[in-house]
Amino acid sequence: MSAEVISSELKYHGWAHFMVAEIRLPDGEIIRREIEDHGTAVAVLAYDPLRKTAILVSQFRAPVFIGTGETQMLEVIAGIQEEPDPSDTARREAHEEAGLKLQSIEFVARTWTMPGISTERISLYLATYEHSPQGNSPGPPFEEGITAVELTLTKLDKMMENGLIIDMKTLVLLQALKLQHRDLFA
Repeated sequence: MSAEVISSELKYHGWAHFMVAEIRLPDGEIIRREIEDHGTAVAVLAYDPLRKTAILVSQFRAPVFIGTGETQMLEVIAGIQEEPDPSDTARREAHEEAGLKLQSIEFVARTWTMPGISTERISLYLATYEHSPQGNSPGPPFEEGITAVELTLTKLDKMMENGLIIDMKTLVLLQALKLQHRDLFA
């Protein structure tokens, strides 16, 4: 016998959906779980290989504020996937959040963000951008209160070493960049 959904009740419908599901496990046990669902997501670490810099964004995150009192979170560019191809979402989000036009884009992984409570899966990318005086640099704040921040890769590496990168997708992508392009951190 395989697992089966016995019932699923939508409790809230908004930006995210919250439901309660009853599931019969293969051994016959019935469990009840709360589930958050708001679709798939994409995150991209945009970096300039010549200048050895990266663009991150700083923004208010209500759960972080409630949990710690911190009013700003430094993280990679990310958003809900709206396009069929997640790399197209990465390109759109980079333009919207940081005024960037991505060049090459490299797939890293597709992972579950919080499999114990959420259906969200996130596609992770590394992508190059080129600094340009014509505006291909951190843009004005986006409507969500997002500010683009350009940092050197050596500074980001030190921040990782000191436990100052506290967003998991950002930490994973910085580590991936460091593993796959070690020369950028020299």
